[in-house]
Amino acid sequence: MAKPRPISAKPLSVLLSDVFSEAYAKQGFAARELVTRWSEIAGPEVAAHSEPMKIQWPRPVEGQPQEPATLVLRVEGPAALEIQHTSDVILERVNRFFGWSAVGRLALRQAPLSRRNRPAASAGPDPKAVAEVAETLSSVEDEQLRSALARLGASIKRN
Repeated sequence: MAKPRPISAKPLSVLLSDVFSEAYAKQGFAARELVTRWSEIAGPEVAAHSEPMKIQWPRPVEGQPQEPATLVLRVEGPAALEIQHTSDVILERVNRFFGWSAVGRLALRQAPLSRRNRPAASAGPDPKAVAEVAETLSSVEDEQLRSALARLGASIKRN
């Protein structure tokens, strides 16, 4: 009697690879890794305020070498100027990822990020800890300053 083979589960990324490849190809991405690994490629500081939208390839001209593409980034408004100033570094990192000079310039679109992971709101320091720290601040005469210092001290102790 034949022994049944063990069932092996396939990762979801393998099963959905073809589904997502078509969607990324419509936006000019040959591979989805530029989007999924953006924080590794651009660095955490840049990735926190930007995300790649698409790559625009210029139309090829017969007899001319292919011109580099334009990477379109969605950028949060206040960070756009900083990202514009670091565009040379971003281009270098993207081209290093591709292994050739694929992208020649960045185009920035100011808009809210679509995949933004919002940090949970802090509950604030524990009232007991604030009271304990406030007892040590008897030499501070201003009540508001003493209260603020007590909250700060309790927050520092918590972390």
